[in-house]
Amino acid sequence: MEISNAVISLTSLAHETRLAVYRLLVQAGDAGLPAGSIADALGVPPSSLSHHLKDLKYAGLVACTRDQRSLIYTANYDAMSGLLDFLLDDCCGGHPEICDPRTSPNAAGDAPIPSE
Repeated sequence: MEISNAVISLTSLAHETRLAVYRLLVQAGDAGLPAGSIADALGVPPSSLSHHLKDLKYAGLVACTRDQRSLIYTANYDAMSGLLDFLLDDCCGGHPEICDPRTSPNAAGDAPIPSE
């Protein structure tokens, strides 16, 4: 991932409503949610939600498909994985596996940091 793409993604997520939308879509899984359900679940007016969804789509963090008259939004897991990989790429003295609980052999995350 290029730094400019990371900045766009992080900027998009750096808003309470957009972060809540993204987290809700992650919980919804591959089925996603229609825009109206997102608005209802978060108590966001549809006009405001439209703006937030547009920003998340621009960042590549969400995708949208049409199902008859509804727009269904889903989280783009590959984009988030790419962002996390970018953030963890240079961490922990070149051993990102100890910083990232998704790949750490120690589920508790308390593996020692290797010495140089």
